[in-house]
Amino acid sequence: MFTKLKRIFSNPDIVKKITFTFIILLVFKLGTYLPIPLIDTVGVRKMLSGNSFITILNTFSGGGLKSFSILALGISPYITAEIVVQMLSIIIPKLKEWQEQGEQGKAKTNRVTRYLTVVVAFIQALALLFGLGTRPENILKADVLIDKDMFWLFYIYMAIVITAGSAFVMWLADLITRHGIGNGSSMIIVAGIVTSIPSMFTLLWSKYISDGVSPSSVFSFIIIIVLFILMILLVVFMEGAKRRIPIQYANRQGNSKSDIPVKLNVSGVIPVIFASTILSIPLTIIGMMGLEADKNSSNLGYWFDQIFNYSQPIGMLIYVVLIYFFAFFYSFMQMDPDKIAENLSKSGAYIPGYRPGEDTKIQLSKILFRVTLIGATYLVFVALVPIIVALVFNFSSAEKSTITVGGTSLLIVVGVAIETAKQLETDSETETYKGIL
Repeated sequence: MFTKLKRIFSNPDIVKKITFTFIILLVFKLGTYLPIPLIDTVGVRKMLSGNSFITILNTFSGGGLKSFSILALGISPYITAEIVVQMLSIIIPKLKEWQEQGEQGKAKTNRVTRYLTVVVAFIQALALLFGLGTRPENILKADVLIDKDMFWLFYIYMAIVITAGSAFVMWLADLITRHGIGNGSSMIIVAGIVTSIPSMFTLLWSKYISDGVSPSSVFSFIIIIVLFILMILLVVFMEGAKRRIPIQYANRQGNSKSDIPVKLNVSGVIPVIFASTILSIPLTIIGMMGLEADKNSSNLGYWFDQIFNYSQPIGMLIYVVLIYFFAFFYSFMQMDPDKIAENLSKSGAYIPGYRPGEDTKIQLSKILFRVTLIGATYLVFVALVPIIVALVFNFSSAEKSTITVGGTSLLIVVGVAIETAKQLETDSETETYKGIL
């Protein structure tokens, strides 16, 4: 390990890339402290505390939404635009054709994604502002509340500022991708998550230690820290685990054996994000309408909370079902057994014991099903641990959003860390070979 680190940091080009990445992330982090004009940040923070959907958006904004800065949406519009373009490529022949044209087609697709990002950012900004602004006194500064006829113009102006901030973040992410290390979008998301980790430990310390030490509080503190470390180890192991499918080549001399590596978690963090988002949107709408979950009155807000809040039994069941659904959907979309079987047949390869064609496709489907079942169960476990920990230790709404033992954030951080480490190692080895030549 130390040899690899020495090789990486002894390479001046890689050190320059790492330094450049940190500088860009610092610029981004400074931007998250610049508030949107006309916004009452104190009032907005009170409204956002404990909202699970807003917590997800805050993760993808790199922490910019929590302070309602000019970078409030962060990189989330770009990610949304990427997903939309990928989905549209299935039904729009032109987009599919571009994806098969190599670098030139990729450049065209990226251009469409950037244009769509600006549109998505403006729509998201307006929806967020108008949703929160059902009571303008909650989000607007006192000195602008007197101009009641100008509220709509204020919202459009703030939406334009947020859209410009999202475009700026997209440009920063592109700079990291081209001149830094790792994927720019992922690095910005991780930067926001990592910078929030110290506040988690600070909150735990004040909750269990500094506010009054007792044997039970110390025990609770130790248990949460140990659980956090164990979850990191589990995610690191599972994200690197693979199922290798052996294949042989009929027309190759010498060693004709090879394999197809299939990750146990093919779909990554996407199923958890989609499931959380779908469940959180109805709760957000109900919250914006001013309806509260009152179990005594059993009103609409109460039933929405029972069905869509994954801390409740019904909501948790729906949450688990959605994670399994999206895990299987995305896995089979990423690794289509039909295409893999067809490509194996064209290259003269086959799975030992199975004939090329239909038999190979059926066997690949069975293997992918079993692997995805394991991966989806792992995702469900990681997603439910923070909810169970919050219930067992009786965390408040604010504590739930800060103290996260597992969950989406951990999956993102570990996944990006593994991919970035692989890229650094590959770059250092490439430079070593160039020096030898």
